[in-house]
Amino acid sequence: MDFAPDARTAELTEQVRAFVHEHVLPAEPVLDAQLAAAPGDWSPRPVVAELQALARERGLWNLFLPGERGAGLTNLQYAPLAELTGWSPRLAPAAFNCAAPDTGNMELLAHFGTPGQQREWLDPLLDARIRSAFCMTEPDVASSDASQIATRIRRDGDELVVSGRKWWSTGALNPGARLLIVMGKTDPDAPRHRQQSMVLVPRDAPGVTIVRPLTVFGYDDRDHGGHAEILFDDVRVPASNLLGGEGEGFAIAQARLGPGRIHHCMRALGMAERALALATERARERQTFGRPLAEQGVVREWVATSRIEIEALRLLVLKTAWLMDTVGNREAMTEIQAIKIAVPRAVQAVLDRVMQIFGAAGLSGDQPLAELFAAARSMRIADGPDEVHLSALGKAELRR
Repeated sequence: MDFAPDARTAELTEQVRAFVHEHVLPAEPVLDAQLAAAPGDWSPRPVVAELQALARERGLWNLFLPGERGAGLTNLQYAPLAELTGWSPRLAPAAFNCAAPDTGNMELLAHFGTPGQQREWLDPLLDARIRSAFCMTEPDVASSDASQIATRIRRDGDELVVSGRKWWSTGALNPGARLLIVMGKTDPDAPRHRQQSMVLVPRDAPGVTIVRPLTVFGYDDRDHGGHAEILFDDVRVPASNLLGGEGEGFAIAQARLGPGRIHHCMRALGMAERALALATERARERQTFGRPLAEQGVVREWVATSRIEIEALRLLVLKTAWLMDTVGNREAMTEIQAIKIAVPRAVQAVLDRVMQIFGAAGLSGDQPLAELFAAARSMRIADGPDEVHLSALGKAELRR
């Protein structure tokens, strides 16, 4: 395993690093001001479009997507770039058109979409002319077990009829989110992993109702289009809106969630790096009891422990990316599960220590730490809770 970046990765890494520090981080207070000026508006703020125009000019666009439609990078090449976007998860991923859930949805359309579906939905997503949402999780069932999903998709002549309720559909409150990718059951009597299908539903289709926004520790994530609860009341779409084949929904979901999980972990490492950079600056400048915090033994231990955890987990993420590139997502599943468990936990611990170094200021909106902590904590549930991954990982280990 050679994780040394090739020439192209090294060049892109420096370009993304410069863009994040010169344009994205200074734009965060601008975003705050624009959000405060229109509190009831779920649309992207003007600063996002301005950053996207700059990034596109520099060729820093669709970096996540392999193949000719994207930047053509491998997972290993994309890893350091995604990590840098984690320094500003509110702005940087969107600036490069690499924000979830659009990234996963674009990957699905690129891999499973028909030419017609790609023209209608993928091309505008790649151009950032529209946004999208992924509708899998449901409020009334344990959605970590996809076989329990209750939303029904039934065929009626040349149409598919979608009925059910979803929530935590990230981005769906954004008026620009024109597409909802919905997972539901087409055949409840089929084998457990052949019951589900996915269908492309326009957000403005009759019968689609955005019930309410949801918050994470009080944060509404308006900069990401929020998290919505959505009701599908006999929503009719053409049968041609089926994504992939009937009964392939579970397999398609797994294809989406593998890359999505590693992308989350890559960005989370960037969140931890930013927090640690803030901690070292604070420790040098802040004085208590007549000396800087940096001279306190416990602070040094916190900083050292955080550095060790970040470095160790970065190596595991890079190994996972390398395996995904060389042997495929299925063969890398053990490592994907491992980083999905370990990275959010460690990043949450790093953020907790840094918040302690900042004291009350770390809990406030004056620093990004509280919001980053909320994001890290939510990752321990999103895309499958820790316990599900631990169970699967333990089962696989015991089979060896």
